[in-house]
Amino acid sequence: MEDAAYMRRALELAAQAAQEGEVPVGAVVVWEDGQIVGEGRNRREVGKTALAHAELEAIAQACRKLGGWRLHKATLYVTLEPCPMCAGAVVNARIRRVVFGARDPKAGCFGSVCDFGGMAFNHHPVVDGGVLEAECAGQLKEFFRALRARRG
Repeated sequence: MEDAAYMRRALELAAQAAQEGEVPVGAVVVWEDGQIVGEGRNRREVGKTALAHAELEAIAQACRKLGGWRLHKATLYVTLEPCPMCAGAVVNARIRRVVFGARDPKAGCFGSVCDFGGMAFNHHPVVDGGVLEAECAGQLKEFFRALRARRG
């Protein structure tokens, strides 16, 4: 499968999050053989925790499935550029590559607000942004438009 196909799965997960009243972010971890080993979506409101980001859920599921914390042969697909917490998890899990859709000018840490790739960490993933960017950004924009309309 190509990057766009995995990002479409992440978009499906993000849509599920939106249906639950969560900010629509979805993530998929794919092993080098093309197998999806982890999936996640935002669940901060449902879980009542700041830690329930899509990336963390997908990474945790991949670690459990593979039986270890080193995801050095994995690619993370996520609909929104990872925040500092999630970028840190990428570095700690040694994820080989990160592919994101929409840039995050408020908290993105792979080029927008800061760039973890340019910092003195012991691991630097390959980062490709802008995959299905219009679809990913549009999903977020529509969610927040509807939220503002409901709040009046």
